[in-house]
Amino acid sequence: MHRILIVGGGYAGFYAAWKLEKKLRKGEAMVTLVDPRPYLTYQPFLPEVVAGAVEARHAAVSLRRHLRRTHVIAGTVTALDHAHRVATVRPTDGAAFEFGYDLVVVTAGAVTRKLPVPGVAEQAIGLKHVEEAVAIRDRLLTSFDRAAVLPEGPLRRKLLTVTFVGGGFSGVEGFGELLSLATALLKRYPELRRDELRFHLVEASGRILPEVTDRPGRWVVRELERRGARVHLGTLVTSAAGGHVTLSTGEEFDSELIVWTAGNGANPVIGKHTDLPVDERGLVVVRPDLRVEGVPGAWAAGDAAAVPDLASPVPGARTVPNAQHAYRQGKLLARNIIATLRGREPKPYVHRSLGSIATLGLGRGIFQYRRLVITGLPAWLMHRGYHVLAVPSWERKVRVLAVWLTAALFGRDILSLASVQHPRDAFVGGGAQPEDLPAPFKV
Repeated sequence: MHRILIVGGGYAGFYAAWKLEKKLRKGEAMVTLVDPRPYLTYQPFLPEVVAGAVEARHAAVSLRRHLRRTHVIAGTVTALDHAHRVATVRPTDGAAFEFGYDLVVVTAGAVTRKLPVPGVAEQAIGLKHVEEAVAIRDRLLTSFDRAAVLPEGPLRRKLLTVTFVGGGFSGVEGFGELLSLATALLKRYPELRRDELRFHLVEASGRILPEVTDRPGRWVVRELERRGARVHLGTLVTSAAGGHVTLSTGEEFDSELIVWTAGNGANPVIGKHTDLPVDERGLVVVRPDLRVEGVPGAWAAGDAAAVPDLASPVPGARTVPNAQHAYRQGKLLARNIIATLRGREPKPYVHRSLGSIATLGLGRGIFQYRRLVITGLPAWLMHRGYHVLAVPSWERKVRVLAVWLTAALFGRDILSLASVQHPRDAFVGGGAQPEDLPAPFKV
């Protein structure tokens, strides 16, 4: 029986394991998947989790529930010695151990690219995982509650100021959805005025949404600014120390919420702790059929791999790191692995883009396919329709649809559960103020 190790449970890894389960014959191979999280995060739903349009748990797909014949290990692969077919696995609890395999599939994904900007590590929140999306939403709702009881002044302005760094799809969608939520919240907070909201989107390049052409990109900027936001193009954040944001243009302001979405970087474990060939960006070098170049028994896909884009007219182009490619590469990985196990030739990955689509808030969106551009409500409906079909499993599709229908009837849920980040406070304190607590309960 062949031992197949899948490193990472994101799109590519999840779909590779899912399809292997369905197509492998009994006793043909044993599949093991290693990931520190027990779920796949459906990242296109994170902006809607931020806005409360999708429940946090519905943007995650349980690995153990849907991978019933795969051995799932909650842990991290910290090193890969493919020459000896051994991976070093560090479980969530307990000592690290070595895990032997025959075939390895590297789908470890990417990590948020952080720059050495003062204060970012201490102040900013990313937008790559469910818990980050929930924290962003709760931070905004808590800020509204705090600002509503304060007189006008520096602290109130800071609480009502939001800064997103990065103008890619993740940043623009999260920014647009949070702006939509904040605007809707004003109806519940008569103490606050619309002109007190300050939303800043900071992008280092001269345009946002690089996946779309210039004209639709400019429309998105105008749409966000029409709704009261400020878009800073060709601008860097030079400091965020103490929540005080300083831009390369010289502008300064205090911001209670700072969200960092300035691109992705290669997973450092893959680039530095394996004997697989990687390119200058730290991505695994693969052939068009997703086999690692020159290394028998090794495969890679998704954001961790430099996959040749055979559909691009540009020589040497690589597929862009997005869900569309990772989803399809994962399914092809399973088919190609089975083909090689049964003595057949694997097929190359070729996929022409279905277009780019983004949500900009409730009832607002943009879609582009070649020269066709659709904006507003139709694009927003297309976004929802596409992603409810794309999210894995019928169970998740039904749950998401149910939440959307409920929101259409009763409006947004504006409840903040920020206190869940400190669940023992109520138990330990019992409602007392810190100065009233007896000595054993003071931390």
